[in-house]
Amino acid sequence: MLTTRFTQLVGCSAPIQQAAIGSLSNPPLAAAVSNAGGLGMMAVYGAPPAEVEDALKKLRTLTTAPIGVNFILNFMDPGQVRECVSAAAAAQVIEFFYSDPDQSLVAQIHEVGALACWQVGSRDEAAAAADAGCDFIVAQGIEAGGHVRGRIGLLPLLDQVLKAVRVPVLAAGGIGTGRAMAAALSAGADGVRVGTRFVAAVEAGAHPEYLDALFRAEAEDTVLTETFSANWPGAPHRCLRASVQAALACPDEIIAEGVDEETGTTFPIRRLHSISPRRSMRGNIAAMPHWAGESVGGVTRVQPAAEIVRELMQEAEQLLERAGKAADRS
Repeated sequence: MLTTRFTQLVGCSAPIQQAAIGSLSNPPLAAAVSNAGGLGMMAVYGAPPAEVEDALKKLRTLTTAPIGVNFILNFMDPGQVRECVSAAAAAQVIEFFYSDPDQSLVAQIHEVGALACWQVGSRDEAAAAADAGCDFIVAQGIEAGGHVRGRIGLLPLLDQVLKAVRVPVLAAGGIGTGRAMAAALSAGADGVRVGTRFVAAVEAGAHPEYLDALFRAEAEDTVLTETFSANWPGAPHRCLRASVQAALACPDEIIAEGVDEETGTTFPIRRLHSISPRRSMRGNIAAMPHWAGESVGGVTRVQPAAEIVRELMQEAEQLLERAGKAADRS
């Protein structure tokens, strides 16, 4: 197995963190990744503290392995954030994204006994996260799917961040194969964050039309855009170009209908809103955001999350071992 500072810190056997891919990063997916040796992440975003606590209780019935939760601070007021951190005490990792690092929040995370992580998109933001006391950092390059904090490619960003901080750094953006994982580890990353590949996990529950679009796509079929920003203005994101075209061509304000899987009640899905297409949704799925990073070419079929982790690990280990032997011969 690949042992790194990240695996030693978190207690994983695989240096893989599953990205918090919106509503698709549910308890079954997070548990499956954690049970396979990675760090499963659950997105809780702006949920009330009681919902955060309930979701973690459900997740804890599925795994005893290390787990993490992801908060996007744009959707939360300061009081709610602090209540939610307390409610998330059952997680080993509490992670924030899309805001400036906050030393007081990091201190609160440590008070509840969890590790603090911040996903960043620049060297300065990484340095601020380290100065705030974060235990590890995720450096996100512009190749990433979903909402993108980075403004440059992953490798130049990783080079900058590794020079700026001493804490473990995970590489994010365009990593969906063992070859890309091996490259990131060889460049000095302590692990990788994988999102698009896990959209096609059995446990994620993505809509079949969304999955079919991913299976047909390559890196050049993605685009960095702000099209799906009606409910999150000014937040760049990467998705399939075809979904942008379908959304802009659609004349309807309400394009689909979702189902609350807990209550069974339905809710409307508005055009240009950043909502992940789930299996239970009905309507114009083509006009919903088909989140996809430049790693989309590695998404070829639906698989159990454990199989995805195993494939990534086996390929990365083989390539790194081969590279090590080649270096020894030289």
